[in-house]
Amino acid sequence: MTNSFEWRGAFEGAEVGLLHADSFGSVGDTAPETDWQSMVLGHSLGWVTARDEDRRLVGFVNVIWDGASHAWLQDVMVSSSARHHGVGTRLVAIARGACTRAGCAWLHVDFAENLVPFYVGACGFQPTAAGLIRLDQLDEVDQLDEIDQLDQVAGFDRFESP
Repeated sequence: MTNSFEWRGAFEGAEVGLLHADSFGSVGDTAPETDWQSMVLGHSLGWVTARDEDRRLVGFVNVIWDGASHAWLQDVMVSSSARHHGVGTRLVAIARGACTRAGCAWLHVDFAENLVPFYVGACGFQPTAAGLIRLDQLDEVDQLDEIDQLDQVAGFDRFESP
């Protein structure tokens, strides 16, 4: 199986949507009508595409960043037909190199426990402590109370006019 990889390679939103569904199944949180091109172009340092011999998109990773020294891998996707052939590892290696060339000092990724062998073992990430809040599972009152508490600590009143 010969695949070609490209930093900021051309892609169609529909093919990324299909790859996302194949990669994450029903646990994915991206709607089928997601405008992948606008989302990626508007928030990314870049992305990596992987295509098979028939030019089908078999891998994709989006690299988001803060515009300075931190970048994050988002949605590392490999089609079920291309898994366990080094596609994911190569996607990450190309993204890592592009981040280094852009002057980033840190590349972050979060992942499920079952992916530790891939990210830590195959790709060289170091495990770190991190935090995550699933925002769509908080009710609106909890969210507003949390915001009010954080604003008070920061000395900011969100109801003040600028």
